[in-house]
Amino acid sequence: MNIIEDPCMVVSCDVMNGWTVLHVDGEVDIHTSPMIRKAVAELLDEGHRHFVLDLCAVPLLDSMGLGMIVAVTKRLQDHQGSLRFVCADDRLLRVFRVCGWHEVYRFYDAPEEATRRAPSGCGLESWPRRLARS
Repeated sequence: MNIIEDPCMVVSCDVMNGWTVLHVDGEVDIHTSPMIRKAVAELLDEGHRHFVLDLCAVPLLDSMGLGMIVAVTKRLQDHQGSLRFVCADDRLLRVFRVCGWHEVYRFYDAPEEATRRAPSGCGLESWPRRLARS
């Protein structure tokens, strides 16, 4: 089901093995990042705690997109939640490596891999300590 439809981006949502998977199709930037943040907040209010952000169809992730990920992470951590990423694009993965996020988050090539095991506990225990060391 689509939870965000915008001329620049579409976000659909599936629940797989206890994970809420957000499939993002389009640019994650100053215009679209607040929409994703709001959608995650609404899903949290509905009881979702463990998220997978599928970025396979994202051609651009700017600094506002990175800021949105930090804000979402803080919110999920407050709810003892988890956040994983699906991303096979070397350019985006390089951005995550430069940020030091490979030490904090888990990255997968496909949603099926990210959701293979059901979530257990908070998956963000090491955030932001490891992030701060980078």
